[in-house]
Amino acid sequence: MASTTLPTTMKALVCEEAGKPLQLKTLPVPTATPGSVVVKILVTAADPGLAHILSGRVFTFPKNLVPCGRAVGRVAAIGPDTTSLTEGQLVLIEPFVRARDDPNVQILWGTFDGPTPASKKFTADNWSRGTLAEYCRTPLENCHPLNEKLLCGSPSEGGFGYRPEDLLALSKQVVAYGGLRGIHLEPGETVIVAPATGMFSGAAVQVAVAMGAKVIAFSRNKAVLEQIQATQPAGRVEIVLNTGDVEKDTAALKQFGPVDAYIDISPFQAAKSTHVRSAIMAVRQYGRVSLMGVIPGDISVPYAYAMWNNLTIRGQYMYERDDVRSLIKLAEAGVLPLGEKSGVKVIGKFGLDEFGQAIELASSHPEIGSTVVFTP
Repeated sequence: MASTTLPTTMKALVCEEAGKPLQLKTLPVPTATPGSVVVKILVTAADPGLAHILSGRVFTFPKNLVPCGRAVGRVAAIGPDTTSLTEGQLVLIEPFVRARDDPNVQILWGTFDGPTPASKKFTADNWSRGTLAEYCRTPLENCHPLNEKLLCGSPSEGGFGYRPEDLLALSKQVVAYGGLRGIHLEPGETVIVAPATGMFSGAAVQVAVAMGAKVIAFSRNKAVLEQIQATQPAGRVEIVLNTGDVEKDTAALKQFGPVDAYIDISPFQAAKSTHVRSAIMAVRQYGRVSLMGVIPGDISVPYAYAMWNNLTIRGQYMYERDDVRSLIKLAEAGVLPLGEKSGVKVIGKFGLDEFGQAIELASSHPEIGSTVVFTP
């Protein structure tokens, strides 16, 4: 049953339709319905690509969207069928929502209403309000409990001392984790991460190291590559600068020995980059490739090389629910560092009324190592 102590109204950022600017509005506080809980948002991400997302040029979404679906908060009210979550509990919210009666109906909550009429109706009727608000109604399946005593407790008492904004990284890292688990990355293997310096691709380096793999980080930004290497245990990350010369870059990637796997989380802007071909050509016989990026056009795949070497090339859209719980366990076990322990600093905290400043700062720092957050 929903709590009776919640306020009746809240502040939220709303995009009335694609191409229109965000507006700070007063909305009713949602109620907890079957299959959901209401969460008081402590911290939510300021996505570096938010302005691009809201332009409607890449993603579609319903009118009167409250953007974003990644947050850390506290359960404020539970629905009638909630069995494990309790009010006041610290939780992680992530955005990959699937319809309960048809898991093929998939949306990115707060960003993309999916490619089908069914997914668009599902979003408009149920999930048009994301986490850029003081409160949000969250699907039970997307609300994950966190061990607050362990993760946020004082190091003197056995805790890790993380802040909510540090824990927010888990909602981004799980994207890479889903891709790496999808190609069955094993401890001791070597994986190419390319590109490796963005918000999600940089997270792939962190996650692969936590999974016990050796990483070859392959990208154009030498300074950020060196920063990534310096924040990881010695000998676990090698770096290769992308020169655009396919043969030269392939040889550079192979210099560290056999490459077992390659994960690609390319941004929209990488459509003409040569890195995909170079990385695939560096993967050993019977190796695996995970394609997770958002390149809009076709890519150049070395057909004969893939065939002769028995490569597995797998497209991977997001992750499975079990991946979220498994990733949280890595953090709770101390294997996956977060926050400044992983080399990521919060460079700005903003209220909802400061959204212009937040979006501008985030968009100017899209690389791994910096994060901007809202604290509603």
